[in-house]
Amino acid sequence: MSASLSSTGGTPAGLTRHDSVLTCLASPAVWAEGPVWLPAEDAVVFSDVKGNRMFRWSRDGSVTLFRDPSNFANGNAIDRQGRLVSCEHGRRGISRTEPDGRVHMLVDRFDGRRLNSPNDLTVKSDGSIWFTDPPYGITGDAEGFKSESQVIGCWVYRFDPATGDVDVVATDVQRPNGIAFSPDESRLYVADMSVVDFPTKGHRHLVAYDVIDGCRLKDPRVLAIIEPGIPDGFTVDIAGNIYCSFERGIMILAPDGHRLGVIPVPERVSNCTFGGPDQDELFITATTSLYHIRLATRGVQYDHLLGAR
Repeated sequence: MSASLSSTGGTPAGLTRHDSVLTCLASPAVWAEGPVWLPAEDAVVFSDVKGNRMFRWSRDGSVTLFRDPSNFANGNAIDRQGRLVSCEHGRRGISRTEPDGRVHMLVDRFDGRRLNSPNDLTVKSDGSIWFTDPPYGITGDAEGFKSESQVIGCWVYRFDPATGDVDVVATDVQRPNGIAFSPDESRLYVADMSVVDFPTKGHRHLVAYDVIDGCRLKDPRVLAIIEPGIPDGFTVDIAGNIYCSFERGIMILAPDGHRLGVIPVPERVSNCTFGGPDQDELFITATTSLYHIRLATRGVQYDHLLGAR
C-alpha cells in the first residue's frame, strides 16, 4: 500500500522521504488505540479498546497478544523508567506495568470520587502524568462498564506519582481526549471532540494552553478546527508540528495551527506515535489496524524521559 503526504496551501517541505510509504502492519483489533513505542524492545504496544485486550508488534513482524483482558485499556505511554502506563476504562484509572509484568493502579480517584474513564495521557519530563477523563468508558458496556459519573465534569488532570497528588488543570474542554506537550513543554495541547455528544454546540478542535511553573495551565485558545471528522489522538514532532487524527487520516499542523498536509489512511484513525531507533517512524492505529510510515522528521525524543540511549 503506497501513500504520500498531500498538502493544503503548499507542500509540507521536509516531511517526506523516498521511502515514505504507508504500510499496514497488522489488523487484529475491533477498535485499535493508544500506540506506544517501547525503546528497549524496539516494539509497539497498542490497545484494542472494544476487544478488551492489548497487542504487541515486534520488529520481526510478529504480532502477539500482550494482555487479555486489558481492563478496556485505551491510551498508553512510558514513564521516566521506561515502564508502561495505561489508561483503563474498566478500572477507571491509570495503571503501571512493572518490569516483572505486575500491573497496579496508580490513580483512580480525585477528591475521594472515582474518575470517569481516563482516555489518553502524556508523561512530562518531571515524571508527572497528565491525562484526560471523558465519560466514554461509563456511558455503556462496549468500552467499559456502564456507570454513573462521580465527578461533576470531564476534566484534564495532572498526577504526580512521587507524591500521589492529583490536580485538575483544565475544566474548559467539554470532552477532552488526545493530549500532548510541545517539544519544550511550554504548551499543552488537548483535543475536544464534544461535537460527537453535542452536535449543535460541541467542538471538533485542538486547544492550546501555556504551561506555567511546570504544573499549571493558563490562556486556553483554539489552535485548530479539525474537519472533516473529529480530533482524537495525536503526537508532536521535534519541530513542534502536530500529527492529528481526522476523518481521512492524519492531519499535519504547524505549531501555529496552520494546516500543512495530510497522510491519507484507509481506515478511521484513532491515534499515532513516533517510534523506531531514530524516532522517524510514525505508528498509526486506525479502526482494526496498526499502520506504519517513515518520515523525514523525528518525534520528540525519549531521551528526556529515559536518559540517553
